[in-house]
Amino acid sequence: MSTPAHDDPLSDAPLSAGPLSRERSHLAASRSALRAMRENVESLDIADVTANWVNAAVLEKQIEDRIKALADLSETPLFFGRLDYLHAPGAEQAEGGEGELFYVGRRHVHDTDGDPMVVDWRAPVSQPFYRASKKDPQDISLRRRFGYTGGDLTAYEDEHLSDPAEAAVTSKLLQQEIERPRVGPMRDIVATIQPEQDEIVRAGLSGSVCVQGGPGTGKTAVGLHRVAYLLYAHRERLARTGTLVIGPNRSFLHYIEQVLPALGELAVRQATVDDLVAHVEVRGADEAATAVVKGDARMAEVLRRALYSHVAMPTEGIVVVRGSRRWRVPVYELEEIVRELLARDIRYGAAREALPQRIAHAVLVQMERAGEAPDDRVQNTVARNAAVKAAVKAVWPQVDPAKLVLRLLSDADFLAEHAEGVLDADEQKAVLWVRPARSVKSARWSPADTVLIDEATDLVERTHSLGHVVLDEAQDLSPMQYRAVGRRCTTGSATVLGDLAQGTTPWATRSWSEALSHLGKGEAVVEELTAGFRVPTDVIAYASRLLPHIAPGLTPVASIRENPGFFEIRAADAGTAGVLAACRELLEREGSVGLIAADARVPELAAALEAAGIGHVGPGEENTPAVRLTLVPASLAKGLEYDYVVLDEPRAVVDGEPDERTGLRRLYVALTRAVSGLVVTHATGLPPQLD
Repeated sequence: MSTPAHDDPLSDAPLSAGPLSRERSHLAASRSALRAMRENVESLDIADVTANWVNAAVLEKQIEDRIKALADLSETPLFFGRLDYLHAPGAEQAEGGEGELFYVGRRHVHDTDGDPMVVDWRAPVSQPFYRASKKDPQDISLRRRFGYTGGDLTAYEDEHLSDPAEAAVTSKLLQQEIERPRVGPMRDIVATIQPEQDEIVRAGLSGSVCVQGGPGTGKTAVGLHRVAYLLYAHRERLARTGTLVIGPNRSFLHYIEQVLPALGELAVRQATVDDLVAHVEVRGADEAATAVVKGDARMAEVLRRALYSHVAMPTEGIVVVRGSRRWRVPVYELEEIVRELLARDIRYGAAREALPQRIAHAVLVQMERAGEAPDDRVQNTVARNAAVKAAVKAVWPQVDPAKLVLRLLSDADFLAEHAEGVLDADEQKAVLWVRPARSVKSARWSPADTVLIDEATDLVERTHSLGHVVLDEAQDLSPMQYRAVGRRCTTGSATVLGDLAQGTTPWATRSWSEALSHLGKGEAVVEELTAGFRVPTDVIAYASRLLPHIAPGLTPVASIRENPGFFEIRAADAGTAGVLAACRELLEREGSVGLIAADARVPELAAALEAAGIGHVGPGEENTPAVRLTLVPASLAKGLEYDYVVLDEPRAVVDGEPDERTGLRRLYVALTRAVSGLVVTHATGLPPQLD
């Protein structure tokens, strides 16, 4: 690899007015072309194009989204790489010609003749930028990476893949980009995607993928870039079916919300599991033991039994009067219809809607035998007959899902009847409300209860399925929550992201095969990422001391960062002085600072920061560049990252959880949020597992 000219602090080489100047000219021309593309869309006149106001509104929205997608973000490089092909790319990459080169960027940019000036990173012709190597050059003679300061191109670096005499060397620009300070929300990684990550990103839409990745391996970024890739490769299909990114909490979603828009994708919905199952207002909370039982997959069978207990076999026939004629459907025939519907794999509500039509069909058969010629209109009229409607109401009554769950949790006899052989007596007692509610509105529903309502709702009426769902921090979901997510992609695929070592709920996932089974994606391929790009070497090595105690089967993350990171353990006197001193020290450095503490200590630390005049915000509130310190309760730290972290009282983090194993996992999460440095302060002793 050569070290070309630049004015970036990559080395001491002098600035060259040749290649670097030409690359800057291409950048300026590309920005001009992008601006022209945007102006062309802005100038569209649709006044005489659409026939009605509805179509006009839809078209206006599409144009508005297209204008947003063509925005030129001044601080974001328009392209970050260049590929020089030895030969013309394949037929499927018809843009290429003999010896042609391609600039790889976040979106496609073309000139007035339609020729590409920047190709989208997701295009097939861009793939060698991530996959090509000295061993497998993929017909690439040169791969060039660009360095930027803000939006200005300041450096480049060449790798001659077809030259056997040149040894493979780690890219300094790539290393700099990986280790660049983090300030504000999460950013995309299109310039630094590694081969093993790219394989996951470009996996097909038809299959589901599960990514097991330790802290800093980029699993969240991989999941988001996979969504962007799938939208590029299957845009029409996913535009019809929809895509969804599911995160653990609002703070996490706020942290990642700018990644997809930066890649030009504006239509991806983001939600938490609680958002998906928000059928009732949550006003209560469960003890851990209760939540574990309610989250157990066996509850699905209890709900199914309880729902179908409302179906009653008919005890008498039906007489349908039409004009002067009377048509009788005997009880045995009604029983056959009901049994046939029960045997079919259709929802309770769909079967209830089908029942009057089946009864009407039986009447029509009698009419035909009597010489009449009824049509579909007659069948629909019979289905709406008062006698038929009364029979349906008696045999297959409507059931409100929330009221069904309310009764299960309030009525011990009703629960015992339908949980027999599924839940034991202690488990039944655990889920029963101490103070039964009188109505759905007055009930103090817990988050686990809403998942039960969602399950019951799906038993009554099928949940709408999306084309693709990304589920992040999946290790913390209960089996019933997995089922709730799985219902949203029964006809689509899923990307499941998580780390078994970071499971901090009482029902945390024990194995991915079990979790994928509950999700309904047992065929998903499980990939493991073990190369750490975010957490410094010394920090991840220290945190990995906990792995034998929390996830003995997992491979420790191996940091590939050249910078070992800033890492200190400081014994402090009781109080907050040591923590405040560490915060002040780290705020003198460039980048963001996170102060992570046990939830119970957060109020005391917030008061101390305020008294000391140190400005701070909470997770999800990082909108003010002048305030670079975030005070993070340990329970909300998962998925977040900061340049520097001050971890207050590790033992308090462990003791704040219901059991030691969960506490050690929470501590593992807290220890691995730092990108550049970590300071651990403690007045009490450290947990022995860190010795």
